[in-house]
Amino acid sequence: MKIALLTKYGELAASTRQRFLQYRPFLSETGFELVHRPLFDDAYLQRLYVGDGWKGSHVAASYIDRLRWLLSSPDVDIIWLHYELFPYLPSLLERLSGWPGKPVVFDFDDAIFHNYDHHLKRQIRRFLGRKLHSTIGAAEMAFCGNNYLAEYARPLCSQIEIVPTIVDTEIFRPSPGKRLVDRSKRIGWIGTPSTWNEYLLGMLPMLHQIAETNGGQIAVMGADRKVKPHPHLDLVKWSEEGEVPFLQTLDVGIMPLTDTPWARGKCGYKLIQYMACSLPVIASPVGVNKEIVEHGINGFLAETHDEWVKALNTLLGDADLRQRMGAAGRAKVEREYSLQVYGPKVANLLSGVLEANVGKVR
Repeated sequence: MKIALLTKYGELAASTRQRFLQYRPFLSETGFELVHRPLFDDAYLQRLYVGDGWKGSHVAASYIDRLRWLLSSPDVDIIWLHYELFPYLPSLLERLSGWPGKPVVFDFDDAIFHNYDHHLKRQIRRFLGRKLHSTIGAAEMAFCGNNYLAEYARPLCSQIEIVPTIVDTEIFRPSPGKRLVDRSKRIGWIGTPSTWNEYLLGMLPMLHQIAETNGGQIAVMGADRKVKPHPHLDLVKWSEEGEVPFLQTLDVGIMPLTDTPWARGKCGYKLIQYMACSLPVIASPVGVNKEIVEHGINGFLAETHDEWVKALNTLLGDADLRQRMGAAGRAKVEREYSLQVYGPKVANLLSGVLEANVGKVR
């Protein structure tokens, strides 16, 4: 049995790896073969990450390739769709392609509907504001990364499952050795150039001051390549194989956000990465962050400048507290945000979708 996995991006995107590809062993055990067909390849995403923008010819070729595949009556049993078939094109094109033709599981981990209903251009809001309604409405089931997304999908799809973005706790683990007490304490952040510019760049003056006061460093993986060097700033180029070793060098993980509709749809993946590596965390009290972070237990929620300063100083000044909060965070990830928990669950849900449509019970 085959599942066609239609993602927006290739394996370079964390959402593709963490929400889909890491389930392969569990799907294989259930009898499924995963056929991955991203809309955009890694070269496209790499251009976005380095700030080179996208090429119209590349986008057009990608859309045509997906359309041809849909029209070919692909030999698959289920379609697992990440986001949408054709971003910024009317849903009419989906219907003309014969969509869906197969049972569909719709999956999203960002508030992509706000790309349309909150768009600055009135024409986009008018003509595409409800675009996702038909896509989600055609699905047998919707996998939603958090409650905010589930509330949007619930009136449109009869079967809603909250499936957070999770990690393999056999890979994301605490540092195998003890952290040296006399070394610089490291405040860490991991992300992409776009999230760096939107959420972290404005906090750098405060973070530099905290680092100087506490004899620490700001360690960053995945920042904009145009960032200016600073004595307290350790810039690390992102790589998949380098993620866990980087996280294991940190003392505190941070996830600042601004309280916007888009940010409320985020799934807190940074926090889950940090906590899986037994790091205490500090996060803005926005969206799912308020569920992941138990204030005073596995980290702190901080909204104002003074709250951020207090939380950072408290954690950097207390190694025992960092250890206790880190252990609590690790335990929570093992219970609620791990591949070990969700692997069998997602495989069973996909099996149920197939059984409901073909009447075949394995």
